[in-house]
Parts: sequence; C-alpha cells; structure tokens
Amino acid sequence: MQYSTAQFRKGLKIEIDGEPLTIVDFQHVKPGKGGAFVRTKMKSLITGNTIEKTFRSGEKVDVPNLEEKTMTYLYEDETGYWFMDTNTYEQMNLKEENIEDALGYLKENIEVGILFHNDKPIGVDLPMFMELAVAETDPGLRGNTASGGSKPAKLETGKTIQVPLFINEGDVVKVDTRTDAYIERVS
Repeated sequence: MQYSTAQFRKGLKIEIDGEPLTIVDFQHVKPGKGGAFVRTKMKSLITGNTIEKTFRSGEKVDVPNLEEKTMTYLYEDETGYWFMDTNTYEQMNLKEENIEDALGYLKENIEVGILFHNDKPIGVDLPMFMELAVAETDPGLRGNTASGGSKPAKLETGKTIQVPLFINEGDVVKVDTRTDAYIERVS
C-alpha cells in the first residue's frame, strides 16, 4: 500500500527507505512555471531526527508496517525495562535507547502503548496525563497563591518539573506528559 502526496496531513506516518517517519508539517506549492510539489518536514520514529524533503505532486510513498500494543510497565533491572503484553501476558525487555522520551514517567503497573515497526519495538506512547506524587520540593510558604511563581519539584519517578509555590512534598499532581507541564493538584 502507498500514500500519494495528496493524502499528506500532519501526523501521517509514512516510510522512506525503510525508515518510519511522521509528517510534522507540509506545504503544497504550485509555482507559476513547472510542476507542483509538496515541501514536507518529517520526524523519524526511530532516531527522532527531523528531515526536510520535497516531493513532486502525485508522488507515492510507502505505508510503514507499524503496530501498537498495550503493555504494562513492570520493573527495571540491569538488563533494561520490562513490559508485559496485556493480552498475551508475554514479557519483553526494552533497552534505555528505545524508551528515552518516556523514562521520566515510567511507574510500575502503568499501561503504555509500545510502537513496533516490522515487529521491532521503536518507542513508548505514554498516557497524555499522569498523576504522580511529589517526592522532593522546597516547602510551600504561607501566603503563596496559585498566581505566584514556580519552583522545581522532583516526582516519584525521578522526573523534575516546575510546579506552583503552594505544592508540597507528598502532594499528588497531574502532569501533561507531552510538555512536562503541571496541570493541577489532585486531592
């Protein structure tokens, strides 16, 4: 199966030279002279590198063989990070380089999506929001309000994010895993 350049849209996953890519941005260009073309900016799903490429209008690209499985994070040991398929109960070990973006959010028993390309794991898709306990932060001061400044807080997973001044150790906060942004305190 193949996609035509007319089907390009943000977020579309394509394959060029055996590498799965996602389209970050694209622009259809119709110059006064010559044929139309499509200027694209793509991100590799394996390396994370950004690639810019121009396609002739109507050119075709391959559809990658991608599959996402829902898996539960179990634990980390000296060999890597262990996940269990929620359907087959089969366990698999992933190395740090496969899951670098997710490391600060891995907490035992959370469900994540593992993306496979040609049956080889290439990435972890975290839940959009996670509720995590604050493990370390400076104490909140009396009189600090939600509209005050912010301070660093280390979460139970080891990730450090910026939180409002009124957040204390032991508080549970909701975090956007895409932007590392504090959303709210969870009671």
